[in-house]
Amino acid sequence: MTPTTPSTTGAPRATAEVELAIGGMTCASCAARVEKKLNCLDGVAAAVNYAAEKAKVTYGDGVTVADVVATVEATGYAATPPRAGGTAGGERADEGATGAGDELTPLRQRLITAVVAALPLAASGLLDPMIAGAAMAFSSVFVVGNSLRLRSFKAAG
Repeated sequence: MTPTTPSTTGAPRATAEVELAIGGMTCASCAARVEKKLNCLDGVAAAVNYAAEKAKVTYGDGVTVADVVATVEATGYAATPPRAGGTAGGERADEGATGAGDELTPLRQRLITAVVAALPLAASGLLDPMIAGAAMAFSSVFVVGNSLRLRSFKAAG
């Protein structure tokens, strides 16, 4: 998709848009830093979404996707351009959703198992406060472990 927009000189200027997956951001300040560096490129307008770990970049003539990726990497973060292929964007999104579903299936099964095992104990009053405290501590370890696992999945995808 290559729409044309008028430049300041009045001549039409071709622009293109790309959405990059950004890895390594740990806070909103990281996203702001990446966005600032990208917007410093001539003819580039970027918006970085920290939560989605994506950057939507509109660029003009003289700038390539490789230039944008190199700028992000020079800033200290990983950037993955969209996959090249003959499929439409919607089809690629469906493929990614299927892969995410396959990755999340074991996590969902563990959650359901934990709820099914904990409800009868809690309902019968057999859950001693000390046991509850230990269970909460262990659940925190599992939550952190699973979140790190999901984070690595996002960076790889």
